[in-house]
Amino acid sequence: MSYDICLKNPKTGKPIQFEERHQLKGGTYEAGGSHEAWLNVTYNYSEHLSRVLEEKGIRVLYGKTGKDSVPILKKAISKMKGVPDRDYWAATEGNAKKALQNLLALAKMAPQGVWDGD
Repeated sequence: MSYDICLKNPKTGKPIQFEERHQLKGGTYEAGGSHEAWLNVTYNYSEHLSRVLEEKGIRVLYGKTGKDSVPILKKAISKMKGVPDRDYWAATEGNAKKALQNLLALAKMAPQGVWDGD
């Protein structure tokens, strides 16, 4: 199980498309990069995400703009330690931190977008 999280255009409700491909990777990803403001995050990290993002975990971002989520993500990342494991699926704090760093990068790339997912 995983979360498919994206930043959507607030007017159209469609995922934001970038001119250039990004190389942010999650549990599933598009080979060669993606034009969409989208990231797949494994549910394996939920324990760590709930600890640093309140009880709702990653869902605390849903409905917020990329701009509004930047301080939330920065604060959560600052509470985490560790480095990513070679095994993406390992439920480590370092892997969860990397997922939040990727979401932060998307938020900065599309500050006008609104988070949606599941």
